[in-house]
Amino acid sequence: MSHFECEVHAAESVAYLNRALVRLQDIWEEIGIPEEQRLQRTNDVHKHIKGLLDLMIAEEEELKKRLVKSIESCLKELNHLCTELQLPPFEEEEGCTMLQMEKNSRTRLEVMKEHKKQRMEELKGLIVKDRELCDIMCTTPFCIDQDSIPSLKQLETYHAYLDDLTKEKERRHDEFVSVKKEIIARMDDLEQSPETSFEMDVMCEDEDAFCLSNDNIAALKQLLSQLQERKTEIELRCSALRTKIQELWKRLQIPQEEREAFSEHMVKSKKKNIEALQVEVQRLEVLKMQSMKSVIEAIRAEIVLLWARCFYSQEQQQAFVPYHDDDFTEELLNLHEAEVKTLKTYYEDHKELFEGVTKWQENWTLYLELDRKANDPARFNNRGGNLLKEEKQRSDLQKSLPKLEKSLKAQIDAWEQEHGKEFLVNGQKFLEYVQQQWDHHHSEKEKEKLERQLKKTKQTQEDMLYGTAVRTPSKRRIAGTPTPGKVRKLIGTSTISTPNSFLSSGLGGTMCQSSIQKPPLSASKGFGLRTPGHGKTPRALDRNKENISHLNRNTPSGALRSQDTQDHTFTFNSIAASYSDFARDLSKAAKSNVKSGLLNSTVSHH
Repeated sequence: MSHFECEVHAAESVAYLNRALVRLQDIWEEIGIPEEQRLQRTNDVHKHIKGLLDLMIAEEEELKKRLVKSIESCLKELNHLCTELQLPPFEEEEGCTMLQMEKNSRTRLEVMKEHKKQRMEELKGLIVKDRELCDIMCTTPFCIDQDSIPSLKQLETYHAYLDDLTKEKERRHDEFVSVKKEIIARMDDLEQSPETSFEMDVMCEDEDAFCLSNDNIAALKQLLSQLQERKTEIELRCSALRTKIQELWKRLQIPQEEREAFSEHMVKSKKKNIEALQVEVQRLEVLKMQSMKSVIEAIRAEIVLLWARCFYSQEQQQAFVPYHDDDFTEELLNLHEAEVKTLKTYYEDHKELFEGVTKWQENWTLYLELDRKANDPARFNNRGGNLLKEEKQRSDLQKSLPKLEKSLKAQIDAWEQEHGKEFLVNGQKFLEYVQQQWDHHHSEKEKEKLERQLKKTKQTQEDMLYGTAVRTPSKRRIAGTPTPGKVRKLIGTSTISTPNSFLSSGLGGTMCQSSIQKPPLSASKGFGLRTPGHGKTPRALDRNKENISHLNRNTPSGALRSQDTQDHTFTFNSIAASYSDFARDLSKAAKSNVKSGLLNSTVSHH
């Protein structure tokens, strides 16, 4: 209502009051009330109206005070709640009436109280859940003031904490269930019943009631570990017994029927199986003592195999003196068994290296075989297509062997650095052993090459002395050798009429050609051959003297004799017509640059 409307209402009220007083005066006059009483009554009306207005004013003033007080109270409580709820303070709207302000503050206060109530209920629920998880997991409750109103951030942090705790509880529960199953299985394998209260709780208690504390989970894992160690110990024990039984079966040559009858105990590791294995070992030990010689011989055969697998040298093998002892006693048996155990341990410690060495040895053997085939002339008779395959395989091995040696060297160096001792193969360092094999291979190749050269040299000498012999034609002929047709012509002539014909046939071999490769020094020494310009050997001089003496005597059927390093005697029936013809032919041969040790010595002597 506007101010103008209020003035209108006030003017109307004053006019109505004036009309009412006029009407009252008229009524009083009509009644005949005296003037004094009318004045008195007018005063009463005035007092009544004034009192009524004063009462109304007082009530409105009281209402105003209540409103002010309510506003102040609400604002105060609002500010307190905002502080507790950690919210920004309440701000009054400008231009609001007292009633509107009171209403706004009261409404805001109710909303804040509802927030407080919700937060406290949420906190209460989180605390209950926290206690349940703490009881199950034996953890410390979340640190928070349960009497004060939590902030939104605190509630969020509390929620996150409980979520993580719930996940941890589920993880521990799953772990508990899994470990419990394994524990039950291990106890069943060991035929063991729960003994301690903890084991009973694990085996018998409800899964949801088990305390999932860190200590309990750790104890649970420790129990499982102990059971597994016990089972592993039993399995190792059974495995050792089975290995012992297998060895004794093999050494004592136990029939297969007896072995199959015992097969059940060779798989399972129950208590009854262990007892059966122990009884079988005792029975076999008795049999072993009764057949000591055959058992020791079987062990010696095994030792020989282990020596080979471990690449023992002859000195290392000889170091085991009991191997050659023929006094078959229990002490000798124990020494052999100890040696087998030592060799097996040695092999296992070096297994990776020995396997690498074995691989190298196999490849090396294959390479030598292929290399031997590659140098065999008969390989050209192959029509199956294996020649190219073998050559490719040999080439691949020639490339892969150095790589394998390099890899083994790195492994051996690492092993030697770790163990502080040398790794030996056949009593020497592996690389020395490898180098020795390569050197031996190269020396064999050189030896073969030298033998071929000596064979050619020997054949040339024979050709020079007797003339070119008839040989089976081959695909490759040595440079300078006569063709088969020429050989047949020479064979067809029983005697050579002139020295010239002897020189043309005898000096036409490979040794008379300047382009042929000279044999090594050792070969030259062996056959007494010399290059031009060197001194003559006594045998060459003797040979020349013998030739001259035969020619001077002009004996038609005289035999020339020559002796090489192997003391072979050669003869030929070439007859010179006269010494002058022979000397003339020799001078012609000298002019033709024929470089033969025999020819040089002959010319020099002449």
